[in-house]
Amino acid sequence: MLDMVGEAVDRLITIEAKNHGMPHGILLPMYLAARKAAGDRPVTMAAAKGLQQVLGKGDVVFIMTGAGYEPTMPKGESDGPPGAASLARILYRGLGAVPVFVNEACHADPIVASSEAAGLMVKPFEQARDRHLGAALENAPDDQSKIDAWISEIYAKYQPKAVVAAERLGAGADGNVHTATGLPLTGLHSQFQGCIDIGGVVTEANKRKIFSVGIGDHGNELGFGTIYDTVVETMPKGKALATVVKTDVVIPAMMSNWGCYGVEACLAYLLKKPQLIHSPDMEKRIVQACLDAGGLEAMYCTTEFLVDGLDGETSMACMQFLSNIVRKNLEPPDAGLTH
Repeated sequence: MLDMVGEAVDRLITIEAKNHGMPHGILLPMYLAARKAAGDRPVTMAAAKGLQQVLGKGDVVFIMTGAGYEPTMPKGESDGPPGAASLARILYRGLGAVPVFVNEACHADPIVASSEAAGLMVKPFEQARDRHLGAALENAPDDQSKIDAWISEIYAKYQPKAVVAAERLGAGADGNVHTATGLPLTGLHSQFQGCIDIGGVVTEANKRKIFSVGIGDHGNELGFGTIYDTVVETMPKGKALATVVKTDVVIPAMMSNWGCYGVEACLAYLLKKPQLIHSPDMEKRIVQACLDAGGLEAMYCTTEFLVDGLDGETSMACMQFLSNIVRKNLEPPDAGLTH
């Protein structure tokens, strides 16, 4: 039954609906590679089971997100923070974990707004840990030379039991971070400003054998190093943009938010608490809060109710469908009154 639910969730979140000007026809090969790496099991369920196994009440989970920089998206985009907030919410409510959002300061406003729209307050860490008042926030230094020392500090301070990265970009083989179309975000030839590579947070998790999950949609996100060869072969400019940073489970999705929602649904199923899945109405509030806080829609760099070129209502429908998958599989067997 676990695999049946996971199969349905995986199929839904990997439906591809993209303008042909963007890389398309990419999700299926990346998904198949990710599935193989997960032992030929549904990847959303593999991630959910892994998180359930390592996280308990009071355990810290790092949740990383944030993509988009000056001059186009100075505070990031609407894909990433809503998904991260929704996943943090179920880890908090369902497992009693303490989510700590780990990000750059430029992305903090949409992340906090998304989390609070999901009903998960962002508090000082001591309040989140000791009084279970919500999530916490950790902003990275804005100087790349200070990142290694900062990573050591946050591992010592928070002692995380798991790390999840959703729409958080990672460095490629050349050491630079790239956009989904292969433009450099770091390095001498970058036309963007302010990108700090914090992928070392995931690398450190791997060194410490801490369970990690990577969620993305184009292969330049943290975790896709697990299927590096497939990204290189599948994506236009794949050799440039493919990240080398691996995670224990990697989840390719239509958009990163949907990958998070898929893990959320699988966790709700494992916990037998379908009420923990956020509603379509809450999805609308979360995405709108992200947009209002400066997390722009990435295709057009606008505050319209869109995520990665799709109407916000599409993500609302995704939540309704995921909720039905979980609820129907938890109901007692029933063929209806006329069968």
